[in-house]
Amino acid sequence: MTTLVGVDAARGRRAARAGWWSRWAGLAFVAPFLVLYLWLMIYPLVSGVIMSFQYKDLLSGTSEFVGFWNYEDLSIDPIFIGSIFNTLRFVILTVPAFVVLGLLIALALNRPTRGAAIMRTLFFGPHVLSVTVVTLIWKTVYLPNVGMIDAGSTALGLGPLSILLNPDWALAAVALVTVWWSIGLPMMLFLAALQQVPQDIYEAARLDSASPLRILWTITIPSISKMIVLVAVIEVVLQFQVFGQVNLLTGGGPNNTTRSMVMFIYQAGFQQWQAGYAAAASQILFAIMLVAAGLQFWVSRKPAES
Repeated sequence: MTTLVGVDAARGRRAARAGWWSRWAGLAFVAPFLVLYLWLMIYPLVSGVIMSFQYKDLLSGTSEFVGFWNYEDLSIDPIFIGSIFNTLRFVILTVPAFVVLGLLIALALNRPTRGAAIMRTLFFGPHVLSVTVVTLIWKTVYLPNVGMIDAGSTALGLGPLSILLNPDWALAAVALVTVWWSIGLPMMLFLAALQQVPQDIYEAARLDSASPLRILWTITIPSISKMIVLVAVIEVVLQFQVFGQVNLLTGGGPNNTTRSMVMFIYQAGFQQWQAGYAAAASQILFAIMLVAAGLQFWVSRKPAES
């Protein structure tokens, strides 16, 4: 009996050591990711929040706790308030276009033909270009007097339009560039979702003499509704961070009508050297992005749950 008890105790100790080792071995495997995540994500996020409550001058190195002073100053800064509305307008101009046009292009090119493959490549091609290359291409289109648009309008007797210099059209022109540049990603995501829909459902609908529009509304869109939500949320987050094309095409003009929130943060932090002020603006941008993405997700999910 004593021998059996000793054997059981030894087995229990070995099992405990094996369980301890398996737990620490698992932690060792995820430790590199955790370290990088804490270093590159959590630490900058916490540092930015702390910095937003400070007066921090990067040029002189001055740092002083000022509480909510940065946020109070931003609330009455007309340029910052204008950048919020400009960014919201830009999101409204681009996100529906990404969802609708991306889905329409995906529907048109969702077929196993060589022509469709070539067209998918052409639509996705601009997405791999840098923002500098894209803006250089479109500057030749938008240049006053000698650009493609102004040359065409002059030939038609309308005179030069100078779109990028027009406060009413400049932001829409930047939105057009953005959609042309990035429509490839929504298209590919929708194509991936469409190819997961079982074909026998479509065959059954055609046997019942369902029209293409009815098939679209009753089969296709419900089947890829999760991807529609995902694309909308991704584009909301991305377009709230618009900076490169605005900076290179218009510089925030004319009359601050295209100045985005990220451009305001960049100028406050790296041109005026007011890091605390820029950090406070970035926290407001983060909060707006969080609310907008959450609201989009909630609105899109609510009909399906009811």
